[in-house]
Amino acid sequence: MPDARFFPPAGPFSLLQLAEIAGAELRAGGDHERMMTNVAPLDSATADDVSFLDNRLYVDQFRVTAAGCVIVASKFAGQAADGTSLLISEHPYLSYARVATAFHPHSDSMYVPTGGEANVHERAVVGAGTEIANGAVIGPGAHIGTNCVIGANAYIGHAVRIGNDCRIAPLASVRCAVLGDRVVLHAGARLGEPGFGFAVTPEGMVTIPQLGRVIIGDDVEIGANSTVDRGAGPDTVIGEGTRIDNLVQIGHNTQVGRRCVIAGMVGIAGSTTIGDGVMLGGQSGVAGHLTVGQGARVAAQAGIIRSVPPGSTVMGLPAVPIKQFFRQAVALSKLSQKREDRE
Repeated sequence: MPDARFFPPAGPFSLLQLAEIAGAELRAGGDHERMMTNVAPLDSATADDVSFLDNRLYVDQFRVTAAGCVIVASKFAGQAADGTSLLISEHPYLSYARVATAFHPHSDSMYVPTGGEANVHERAVVGAGTEIANGAVIGPGAHIGTNCVIGANAYIGHAVRIGNDCRIAPLASVRCAVLGDRVVLHAGARLGEPGFGFAVTPEGMVTIPQLGRVIIGDDVEIGANSTVDRGAGPDTVIGEGTRIDNLVQIGHNTQVGRRCVIAGMVGIAGSTTIGDGVMLGGQSGVAGHLTVGQGARVAAQAGIIRSVPPGSTVMGLPAVPIKQFFRQAVALSKLSQKREDRE
């Protein structure tokens, strides 16, 4: 169960209310007026909690759970523990997300301490309802929209534009950037630092000025300690609805499409184009000046050294189509076994 010191629950909600929130169907015989007070995992839930099952690996827990209500697909409904009310959903994880949000609508809200001071330049514009925490710095000419939260010791550079309903977590920094609405930057994220650009000479490196911006679309979320470099001339662009995990590096001039998912520790070199709906698995890397086509999937730890066609799934280093990867793995295993047999 969530620790109420950090995540105080809203509610309670009746099963009928939760069915409407979840977009699910309350199984016949369920008590419509039964009240639930929180969400919890299957193995620790109590009779007042809502849980969910979305993975058959947890069916054994589902059979014995003490949860008062479980969100589940119809194919598993017959294995429910006695006395458990069921919300039947074609997409249990999505339904659970809606229910958990109802109980915890501010689960990632940032506490803005009072009594200290922020450093807001006189030429900055701050919209109505925006809260700025202690130690934050807002530079000259910056424009922050309405109902935003700027966390403690965050830095918003000169002329930066931030849309409405954005959340900039503590210690994040934004320079040379334009952000849309409902953008979330988690703690320590860095937007708009110089890209990795220099000319090599016999005498050493000569830095190339990085004169582009970072453009962030609406509803983008960027994880803790991730970095998005500003462009060298062209802008670095992150399309609307994209989710970026912690510890991700996106190089200068990169174009990331809409509704992409980029997992932790991914590195994308400069001047790369990532199409709409691409999924990049954890620790994968993409070399510069390549294109990863729309809807492509890149497995964890894959290394992309050539462009990836739209809709394809690749794996390995260097990355190849996933079926080819498994054929290669089988062939290598057979060769290794033959060598062991000879020895």
